[in-house]
Amino acid sequence: MCTETFLHLPEEKRTRFLNAAWEEFTRVSFAEASTNQIVRRAGVPRGSFYQYFRDKEDLFVYLMIQARDHFIEIYARTMEEAGGNFFQTQMMCFDRFAQREPETDMLFERCIQVLRLNPGLHMQMIMTDQPGNRMLAEVSRNADLSAFSDQETARQAFSLSLVALAGSIMDSLAEPERVGEFRRQLEIRLEIIKSGSLAVGRREAV
Repeated sequence: MCTETFLHLPEEKRTRFLNAAWEEFTRVSFAEASTNQIVRRAGVPRGSFYQYFRDKEDLFVYLMIQARDHFIEIYARTMEEAGGNFFQTQMMCFDRFAQREPETDMLFERCIQVLRLNPGLHMQMIMTDQPGNRMLAEVSRNADLSAFSDQETARQAFSLSLVALAGSIMDSLAEPERVGEFRRQLEIRLEIIKSGSLAVGRREAV
């Protein structure tokens, strides 16, 4: 993670440095990204880089965590719109991804470009625990879990539905012309998860 030195930089200098980092990580893959290019764009001495971050991976993880927290905020708002139904939330999130306008959310577009440049990116780099557990904890105030037999079942169903959503989005990035097909696949996967996880008598209500 970043150092105290970085946190105490003037906001303009900190923003300039992070924008330079985003430019580099959205230009080439992580393996090809150059700290020299980042400091050149940011207009800071090379030695300053190591006063801010331990290495390139440390900076990359910092940016991805920023993006993750941004997505969690968006996801929480979407779940609130869906009345706490996280199956519906996954479909709404997919549709917003598919119908997005690039200029409306620069951070989202930057993250999408990073994923394009780094197929198979190991998301454990930015997750300190299981994604479903973290996301469920973050959005639990909006989630309606009353249809599930217990909290553990709800947690596992939520994790599986997130994996299904992420898979459909990654497939759509690789083959955007098949987005309609991938949307239908997501619907089917969510129905399978729903059928296996909801309490008897509640499956039609969610």
